[in-house]
Amino acid sequence: MQHSITAEHGRRPGRRGARCLVVLGALAALLATAAAGAATVTDVRLWRAPDHTRIVLDLDAPAEHRVIVLDSPRRVVLDVSGVVLRSTVEALPLEGTPITRVRAGVREGSDLRLVFDMKATVTPRSFALRANAQAADRVVLDLYDEAPPSDAPRKVARSDGRRDVVVAIDAGHGGEDPGALGPGRLREKDVVLAIAQELHAHFEREPGFRPTLIRSGDYYVSLRGRRDLARKRQADLFVSIHADAFTRKEANGASVYALSTRGATSTTARYLAESENAADLIGGVRLADKDEMLAGVLADLSMTSTLDASLNMGTTVLGEMDTVARLHKRQVEQAAFAVLKSPDIPSILVETGFISNPAEARKLSTASYRRQMAAAIFRGLRGWWRDHPPPGTLLAWEKENGLGRQYTIARGDTLSGIAHRFNVSVNELKSYNSLRGDRIMVGKTLKIPAS
Repeated sequence: MQHSITAEHGRRPGRRGARCLVVLGALAALLATAAAGAATVTDVRLWRAPDHTRIVLDLDAPAEHRVIVLDSPRRVVLDVSGVVLRSTVEALPLEGTPITRVRAGVREGSDLRLVFDMKATVTPRSFALRANAQAADRVVLDLYDEAPPSDAPRKVARSDGRRDVVVAIDAGHGGEDPGALGPGRLREKDVVLAIAQELHAHFEREPGFRPTLIRSGDYYVSLRGRRDLARKRQADLFVSIHADAFTRKEANGASVYALSTRGATSTTARYLAESENAADLIGGVRLADKDEMLAGVLADLSMTSTLDASLNMGTTVLGEMDTVARLHKRQVEQAAFAVLKSPDIPSILVETGFISNPAEARKLSTASYRRQMAAAIFRGLRGWWRDHPPPGTLLAWEKENGLGRQYTIARGDTLSGIAHRFNVSVNELKSYNSLRGDRIMVGKTLKIPAS
């Protein structure tokens, strides 16, 4: 009987123990197999936009997810089924967001749980995006602020009752969508935001204009959202800034595009329109939003006056760009760019160069060239709208009365060019402003005599 009371850990297992060990071994093998086959979260990113915070999970395979909102304390929980986290959440940039802390854990042995501790109430919205040519499978969580910043109309009347011309400046891509990529990790979204900010600064200094940036930071705005923001801010014109790419590195030159409802005017125009219109797939737009965007988007695009204004405005801008850059085509091209489909706002898309061309990428990477490009776009837009001002604006009043016309000198301006634009002679311009020579300074304001 002595052997029957030997210590448990020193005893050989009986039949029941052996069966238990077999079951445990099989279970361990099953769990190991499941873990080996689980999808992986390879990266977690966070972007802050004016009205919401976006969290993006990159996965190497599709996965189901759900979102839970908890109170006392405020938390938003994201559960992703059957995935393993191979990234970190501790270093996410939480400054300026309603999130105070992010925690990661395992739920029910196989699911990833992310807990977002909140300091303010948010409305979550989530969706999954399948992999495409430029992005992996993703789960996107948008946390919308309870009271988004007011986006009041910008057509504010001046004290004299004459309003400014509202210029909507759209920097393409942003956030999840880097746009075209150039040598040395040059990203289109960074280049065009810098040019857009320069253009905004030019218009802020110009009497009679009020600029507004559609995208003021590194976040994504859907193609429909860009048009909607321009309309909400009651823009008189819309200009979208891009830096294109093509399959051949030899492609070069700046371009201006307007909308086409009858097909593209060239193979390049069609290729670029298809590339730009795919931005929502990369930037992250819910399928439901995409369907809604496409429904009825061509409403009343037969308004030929808007398209004519876009083409004429684009021609003036292209002429100014010709002074600082090589042109891809010497006329405004047309294609079905989704971002230009506003039936009541003259709209153009400016491609500032081919970022896929090494020589042009080097130029676009320099602040000096970006300033030159912004100044050229500014001169073109300003010149056209001074010649075709909307009723009720300060510009219209000045044109009607032939009085009070002023011009702020921009980079690349010459006295002869300014005189030609306003249909006056160089001598009249010099005499009216007490100029002794032909030298002019950027930022100075010239008075324009009646023509």
